[in-house]
Amino acid sequence: MDPIAKPGTGHLARFGFTDNERTEAMAGPDGLRLWDPVARRPADDDAADVLDALYFAADPDLALFQLSRLAEAAGAEVLAEVRRDKALRRRLIGVLGVSATLGDLLVANPDEWRELLGEQNRRPAGYSTRDVSGVPLLRSGYRRELLRIVAADLTGAADVEVTMRRLTELADATLQAALDIAVAEQGSGACTLAVIAMGKCGGRELNYVSDVDVVFVAEPDGGADTETAMRAGSALAARMMEICGYVAWPVDAALRPEGSRGALVRTVASHLAYYRKWAKTWEFQALLKARPAAGDLALGERWLAELQPLIWSAAERPEAVDEVRAMRRRIVDAIPRAEVDREIKRGPGGLRDIEFAVQLLQLVHGRADESLRTPSTLAGLRALIEGGYVGLADGEALLRAYRFLRVVEHRLQLQRLRRTHTVPDDPAGLRWLAHALGFRPNAARDAVESFRSEWVRHAGEVRRLHAKLFYRPLLEAVARVPTEQLRLTPDAARARLDLLGFADPVGALRHIQALTGGVSRTASIQRQLLPVLLSEFADAPEPDRGLLAYRQVSERAGNTPWYLRLLRDEGPVALRLARLLALSRYVTELLVHDPEALRLLADDAELVPRTAEVLTEGFAAAAARHGDPETAINAVRALRRRELFRIACADLLGLLEVTAVGDALSAVTDATLRATLGVTAAGVPLEFTIIGMGRLGGHETSYPSDADVLFVYEPPPGMADDAASAAALTIAEDLRRLLSRPAHDPPLGVDADLRPEGRQGPLVRSLGAYQQYYARWSKVWEAQALLRARVVAGSAPLGARFLELADAKRYPSGGLAKEQIHEIRRLKARVDSERLPRGADPATHTKLGRGGLADVEWTVQLLQLQHGYAVPALRTPRTLRALAAATEATLIAPPDAAALEAAWRQASRARNLLTLIRGRATDQLPRQGPDLAAVASVLAPSAEPQEFLDEYLRVARRARQTVERIFGVA
Repeated sequence: MDPIAKPGTGHLARFGFTDNERTEAMAGPDGLRLWDPVARRPADDDAADVLDALYFAADPDLALFQLSRLAEAAGAEVLAEVRRDKALRRRLIGVLGVSATLGDLLVANPDEWRELLGEQNRRPAGYSTRDVSGVPLLRSGYRRELLRIVAADLTGAADVEVTMRRLTELADATLQAALDIAVAEQGSGACTLAVIAMGKCGGRELNYVSDVDVVFVAEPDGGADTETAMRAGSALAARMMEICGYVAWPVDAALRPEGSRGALVRTVASHLAYYRKWAKTWEFQALLKARPAAGDLALGERWLAELQPLIWSAAERPEAVDEVRAMRRRIVDAIPRAEVDREIKRGPGGLRDIEFAVQLLQLVHGRADESLRTPSTLAGLRALIEGGYVGLADGEALLRAYRFLRVVEHRLQLQRLRRTHTVPDDPAGLRWLAHALGFRPNAARDAVESFRSEWVRHAGEVRRLHAKLFYRPLLEAVARVPTEQLRLTPDAARARLDLLGFADPVGALRHIQALTGGVSRTASIQRQLLPVLLSEFADAPEPDRGLLAYRQVSERAGNTPWYLRLLRDEGPVALRLARLLALSRYVTELLVHDPEALRLLADDAELVPRTAEVLTEGFAAAAARHGDPETAINAVRALRRRELFRIACADLLGLLEVTAVGDALSAVTDATLRATLGVTAAGVPLEFTIIGMGRLGGHETSYPSDADVLFVYEPPPGMADDAASAAALTIAEDLRRLLSRPAHDPPLGVDADLRPEGRQGPLVRSLGAYQQYYARWSKVWEAQALLRARVVAGSAPLGARFLELADAKRYPSGGLAKEQIHEIRRLKARVDSERLPRGADPATHTKLGRGGLADVEWTVQLLQLQHGYAVPALRTPRTLRALAAATEATLIAPPDAAALEAAWRQASRARNLLTLIRGRATDQLPRQGPDLAAVASVLAPSAEPQEFLDEYLRVARRARQTVERIFGVA
């Protein structure tokens, strides 16, 4: 009969039947006598129990039809037992309602229903080969045992794991019985033969309808030569396969060396020769499930033992991880497009996703951890969970999904005892499957909707976790570590530390022992991570620094449940962390005081600097949550620290171009000043603005930069000048104090030395005072300083009025007078001779050296002062934009502009990197040593440090020549 098509009507519909008239005929007085059509109710209490059992069948109509046929074939006894025996009733009706094929077999063999009597789970597994001395007996014995397994499965007496194990035991017994029959027919010949189970049979997770994958191993016996033995073994193997195909299922030997083209039977030595020289990664992956199943088990165990070293070194192949991943993609690509979303085995979110993830983790980590060496998917997954390779929640989700999907697969195959893994797409087929899985309609949804919801949930989890585990970047890194170095025993670790170039192997070993000691889950995960991290630290100029920093961060964050899980599971976090800690004291210090920031490394999107608007809003909101000024600004500084970490990591990882770093750092400083001004100026009836100067004004802030500013205020009408000045001074002094006070968060120095009269002048001035000063006293260097002036915080209207004032000074009509140009050149010469620190190398000083930042910036600023009044595009605080505008206006030749830009970018990056590497401000690029190597590893990863230095000097010399020609420095 067809699967249930739609809910029925009539009095029998409540029992799940779809055809009231037909059902009454079969269940009524002229049939099974279960239904009283006159009273429209069950014939008696026993009949009611039978009808209730029929309701819970996958297809009640089919179950009733097959029960009627069976009663006709087997006689009244079967009906009497069904009425009397509750256990038999559930088993028999479950079988009859789920599988038309099994029902037909029972009808054709009417005495076999008795196999379902009694205690099912106490029966011995499989069957004795003494009782199956011929093929027909073997076939009937197989069928009877299969019937018992199905009944236990459908009634919940055996869960899916027990069912898979019993099916595998049945397969093993069938293989052995078939081999015994072949030997009885042909004689044992001149060989001993072992049958190796592979695939699902090898993993003890066989389903109802599947090929049984095997490999045959034979050895000469009784003095026979190898050729004769192999002929005999091949004949036995071929006959065994033929018998199994007739009895139960096809036997597939295609996983043998060379596949279907290779010899059916090989010796142990022949297998070893093949796997040593020719085998692909997928063949070793297949061997993960190899298990002696029949024949000479001792020979099978010897074969497997000989192969173990080859299996567990396969992941060391450079291409191994990629090959396993490529194989999974090919499997998905081979699914017909119309079926891909319904394939519970091969499709995305299906069984293969779980199996491939588990197997890849086994191949990579099982080299050093023998607890992972199991052929069973579920046992392997549990071992991965226990060993800390898979998170508890993730692992449990995969276990649940695997069990659910295998049950779905089993039900699909039972219907016709056909090999299928595709969920039907027709309504009737879906309803049958939902019922077969135990889903029933309720007030909220029908059975199909309930099934779909469960299926979609599990498939979604599998897709997510497969991607997370299968494409974990750490896998490639672990696979690159030689097997003997994965075991962090003291001797192995010490030898590896020497090999990797650690300067203090004894100290490094102490760090490793502190991190990995004990039997805790934390120590277990650290033992997985450290072999890989040590390799990453070794790629840095100072490996010891990276390991020490890692221990510091781990001891600060290691007890939090998310920390090691993040390193193990989340994308590139572990490898990125290793690189950052080995390179940067600055990043290490930030992270030690803010371990939560580590989460940013999981996603490139999290390393994108926040916009000025987002930062301003977030910093202001943090300050507003606290009434006390110090607490409020502590919250602002904590946010600033997190943003500095974000920018520094993105910079070191090559995700930010140098001008983007300057923009990002300037935006953070702007937001910090705005939030702090909002606290210190709260409630003060005064217009107050902060003007950014220097690198802050030019959006070119570097990591060591203070915030160069001017403080400007305007008293409201009616406020005395003295009172307004005092209020403005308090605002500015409180702002500077709150941002520089000692704390875990990096201080922000607020430098107002570019104000009129420098340090001798008032810290704050009114706009009118600035107007008076600039009109009467200002010098040309102050006009040069104002080139970078922009409003960063406070009153925008007041800031705009200040910039109008600044424009008159920085873009003077007609440009500069000759004496002013001479003064700028004199000042530049003085800077070159007096401000370069004693002992500094002028060739490699990034700020004041030849071809350094000052050279480029003073040259560009001279052009702005001379021509800004006539070329509007020059009116920008940004160095490179002004240089581009000067080039566009033909004030500088393109080759010269390119030389200046290259030098400015290189010096800016090197200066930033030196700060990140050393953890403190420095402008001197060393000519040798680990700091030079660290800078080179970021700026020129393919070059040797000396090659990088030579290129730095070449670029700087060219820029200096351009400066001398344009700026006029002799």
